[in-house]
Amino acid sequence: MGGIIDFIANFFGYILNFFYELVKNYGLAIILFTLVLRVVLLPLTIKQQTTMRKSAKIQGKLKKIQEKYKGNQEKINKETMALYKSENMSPFSGCLSAIIQILLLLSVFYLVSRPLTHMKRIDPTVIQSYTDEIKQDENSQKSNYPEIDIIKAKGPVDERVNINMHFLGLDLSSVPSGSWKDPRVYVIPLLYVVSSVVSMRLMTNMNSKNKEKDKEDDKEIEVGDKPKEKTEMDMAESMNKNMMYIMPVMSVIISFIAPLGLALYWLINNLLMIVERIVIFKYLEEKEKKNNA
Repeated sequence: MGGIIDFIANFFGYILNFFYELVKNYGLAIILFTLVLRVVLLPLTIKQQTTMRKSAKIQGKLKKIQEKYKGNQEKINKETMALYKSENMSPFSGCLSAIIQILLLLSVFYLVSRPLTHMKRIDPTVIQSYTDEIKQDENSQKSNYPEIDIIKAKGPVDERVNINMHFLGLDLSSVPSGSWKDPRVYVIPLLYVVSSVVSMRLMTNMNSKNKEKDKEDDKEIEVGDKPKEKTEMDMAESMNKNMMYIMPVMSVIISFIAPLGLALYWLINNLLMIVERIVIFKYLEEKEKKNNA
């Protein structure tokens, strides 16, 4: 797992460094990097949202299957699989999306916490030498990110390890948990929290709208039914929903203990995702109307 993440972080480092050399500002480079990454992931985003839309709309049919074959778990699973096949979708597609999100989360974390290694490609011996020197200096401010410490301490005197991390009055090398006396370090993480709440509410509203279109199927299920056993498909769907909430929570926690560059990436990524979801939702809705006309 570590090897894969290192590989992705190195690959991302080439892209981030390209933009940094272009604009000479770490914050602007992160914004451009995030924009390119969202464009590359756009086909996956469209597929994911299409699957979620279909999944929300077939809930009534799934309930009918569970009611019709109540007590016959094998038949329920078989009919459920047949339904997913007829809809050209997989209940486990969200798992792939979750894996990709985790890989991206960890890879970008590696990238922003070790920019000299993954972005600037500095010789490891130089990094180690500066790390040892800073450790021995009692007056140096130390954090859990040695390469960030090197940029702060040695960047002004050694161009090789110098990265301009000042962005809109903020120092993107700062770590909120280690700079709690400076209220500015909480601006980006708090904006990220707000954008995460908006993003989750948006997803919930979209799923609700999709389910409303399937009301007639739901009405055919008697209100007094006993709770049904969870099928494999139910568990997959439940896991997908849980991941939708777990990932933002994990990101929020990490954003307070990582350099601000990471929180900036997540904030821009969230804002772009919100725009994507609204546009894709409208597109799929219009496409469905045309198909049903």
